[in-house]
Amino acid sequence: MVDQHHSRNNKASNDRLRPQWFWVVSVSLVLIGLWGFPPVWYTRSAKLGEQYWFSPSQEVEGYRFVDQPIGEALERQLVADETFNGVFTDDAWQPVLAFMAKRYSESMNEIGLFVHTPDRCWTEGGWKIQPIEPDYVEMELAGQPLGFERRLFVNGNRYELVYFLGLVGGQTLPYRLDHNLSVAMKYQLNPDVEHSSGTSYRLIDQKLWGRVFDAFKSRRPLLGPKQFVRVSTQIEPSYLEEGDQILQKFLQKWLIRKGYKEELAAWSARRVDATSSTESSVD
Repeated sequence: MVDQHHSRNNKASNDRLRPQWFWVVSVSLVLIGLWGFPPVWYTRSAKLGEQYWFSPSQEVEGYRFVDQPIGEALERQLVADETFNGVFTDDAWQPVLAFMAKRYSESMNEIGLFVHTPDRCWTEGGWKIQPIEPDYVEMELAGQPLGFERRLFVNGNRYELVYFLGLVGGQTLPYRLDHNLSVAMKYQLNPDVEHSSGTSYRLIDQKLWGRVFDAFKSRRPLLGPKQFVRVSTQIEPSYLEEGDQILQKFLQKWLIRKGYKEELAAWSARRVDATSSTESSVD
């Protein structure tokens, strides 16, 4: 009788443990799949020899430059390793605002460098988007075809024509950076809405999730070293073509194509030197 009792207890204990082991094994398999999925899926990266960065120059022919650092607070918000921000003016005092941010490494816990595009930041800062066509232009820069988002922002009597683009892993994006555009248009049509509702708009926005799917089906990595470039110039709304010429000619002079692999290696070396210096000072 005692043996039968122990046998029944063991069977009942095993029956209780079986579902627990099933879930443990299932969850483990899912985690292993998620860990191994990105390297298997995101395989359409360019070879290292085909990857590149753009570096900004403070010396642009026909322009004078005034540096305007963005400040540590904004740099921390962007989680940027390197930023460039300033104003270029020519002999006619036509200003061109130039901004660039680079992030050499990235983790899942950090906010994306492309989250704060002008469609979001500028509209939340009081600017309004004036619809124009086209809102996307392509041009060749340093021998590379590039696509820029094109916007006209309005604040009072000031009209600013804006171009911006992004690179991931030393490659141009296979999708547009217009994920905040439709949300911005909805946001400015309802000025009484609190800022916090902008997040709600984004969560239900079809274009935002459409861009996520575009990125997925392109099989190109979403995480990795990123670069964001933005230029703009003040213009009258009836002179958009002149604004396009100003920005496109400026970009040709301002951006210098650099080796992606070499720049990452230089950044890694600087980090090692900084770490070594810190450890030495502590000792």
